[in-house]
Amino acid sequence: MKRALAAMLILAIIIAASFAVIFIENNRPAPSKNPPDAFVGVSYTGNSVAQGEQLINKVKSYTNLFVLQSGLLEQNFESVNELGDYAVAAGMYFLPYFGAYVPSTFSSWLVSAEQKWGSHLLGVYYGDEPGGKMLDSYVYFNDSEGGTITKTEYGDVVVQKPNGIVIQYEINGIINLYQPDIYNKSSDLDNEATFYPNGTFQLVRAPDGLIDFSYSSYQELNSTRPFSNLNDTAQSFIDNDQSSIDFVKINGAKVFTSDYALFWFDYLSGYDVIMGQLGWNLSVTQQIAFIRGAATLQHKDWGVLITWKYDQQPYLDTSSNILKQMTTAYECGAKYLVLFDYYDSDKTPYGTLSEQDFQTLQSFWNNVVTNPKIIQGSIKADTVLVLPENYGWGARWATDHIWGIFPAGNTTVQYWNLMQDVLQEHGLKTDIVYENPGFPLSPTYQNIYRADQL
Repeated sequence: MKRALAAMLILAIIIAASFAVIFIENNRPAPSKNPPDAFVGVSYTGNSVAQGEQLINKVKSYTNLFVLQSGLLEQNFESVNELGDYAVAAGMYFLPYFGAYVPSTFSSWLVSAEQKWGSHLLGVYYGDEPGGKMLDSYVYFNDSEGGTITKTEYGDVVVQKPNGIVIQYEINGIINLYQPDIYNKSSDLDNEATFYPNGTFQLVRAPDGLIDFSYSSYQELNSTRPFSNLNDTAQSFIDNDQSSIDFVKINGAKVFTSDYALFWFDYLSGYDVIMGQLGWNLSVTQQIAFIRGAATLQHKDWGVLITWKYDQQPYLDTSSNILKQMTTAYECGAKYLVLFDYYDSDKTPYGTLSEQDFQTLQSFWNNVVTNPKIIQGSIKADTVLVLPENYGWGARWATDHIWGIFPAGNTTVQYWNLMQDVLQEHGLKTDIVYENPGFPLSPTYQNIYRADQL
């Protein structure tokens, strides 16, 4: 009797263990031998793990990508892991965002995450809008002499030297010089002078005249100006983020970002995937021409992030326009298609996305992505507009700045007119790229327009 009971107990343990193994295997993310051709999802910017999980539950039946884009949660690996685990368990792919600063423990975290989530971890979303910030915001660079260089939102360039000298190069050509009083070290006031392109100057505060300054002329100051030309500026932009991007690329991890301009140079900085922003009343056709052109010639992947059209409710474009934008991008070859969701309060359960927005996303999934009659990448470029090498033009309007620091001139207006003519004639079959000997034009381009041959 005891032997029989023992045998039955052993059998029960074996059966229970077998079911446990089956349960674990069934609930483990299946390896993606054949990753999807398109990754469709939402970007979550909230500060709550619970709300993130709520959003995953909302969209998991008609998306396959969850982008964690929270400035607060990125600082807590535990929160990132919770949402990553939840998204992957729901069968989704996961893309976590980290800002311009990553902690020293990032390397070990990424190795662990890659082992845990496998191919369901698409990579790392590092930084945001590097090209856009160069055009419209503050960007900081290191000076070769140990100081700092600041490109301001106004287009000025400010050099701060270790000895306290500050030189402000205004976008209009005027140079302002600030220098500590070397004869009165107890003074809190800097000596100040303004130098003009015509060679004249004005001493704003200089008790002893020009002798108070280390520089005595406009020409002398201008000769030390950083970003003195397009090539120098482009190289500085590329170098500024390259080392950080290389650091993030541990074990070959792909590095993503989103931007609204200068995609070509983002790729040169080392990014593997750029999600070009569609919104802000920018031309969809023109945005796709820039992002697809850059990705094609540099052999990279690309996608789109559908972002705001307005800075107040309803924020996003109409449902019909969003669906059209996503469908157009998909047919033009976009691999990643993400709808931006901003959380500015706890008043709504799903941030700024409305029920209508979710219906649009579901319609895109059901009627486009899973529709065999709509072919991803069926609209191919046969026309290319080639801009001059390193001409980092914002291209949002005819007089948009170059690199955010060089004013547009008549030549820029001519480029704008040519670009509008080419887009008008060839539409979505147009790519826009930059002259670069390292990236020859594809033989598939039947029509080639070169801006510098006007």
